[in-house]
Amino acid sequence: MKKTLSMMAVALLMSAVTMAGDLKVLVVKTTPAVQNVEAKTKVRNVLWLRPGVKKVEAVFADQQVLVTYDSAKTNQKKIVAALTKAGYETTVVSDTVSTGKKQVPVDATSGATHQVN
Repeated sequence: MKKTLSMMAVALLMSAVTMAGDLKVLVVKTTPAVQNVEAKTKVRNVLWLRPGVKKVEAVFADQQVLVTYDSAKTNQKKIVAALTKAGYETTVVSDTVSTGKKQVPVDATSGATHQVN
C-alpha cells in the first residue's frame, strides 16, 4: 500500500514538472517610473496576483521592472495589461527565457543584460 502511494506521488510530481512552461523574464520600463518603495509595492501587488508570476523585482537605477513568470500560465500581453489597468504605461525592453542565472539590466535603451554568477 505504501509503495503504491509512493509511486503515485512520484508520478504526480513528474506530471506537474512536465506541465510547467518555460520560466521567462519580462523586463519593462514603466511610466510613471517605479522609483520608490510605494510604487514598487503597488506593482508587486498587482502582478503577484497573476497566475504564473513567480517573482517581481524593481530596479530603481534603470527604472525597470523584471517579472519572472511561467509561460504556460501567463504571457507578456497579460502582464502588460495588468500594469496598464493599474495605471502604468509600459514599454517592453526584453522577454527572454530564464537561464537560471540572474539577469541584470545593463542598458535600459538596448535591453542588454549580463549574467551574475
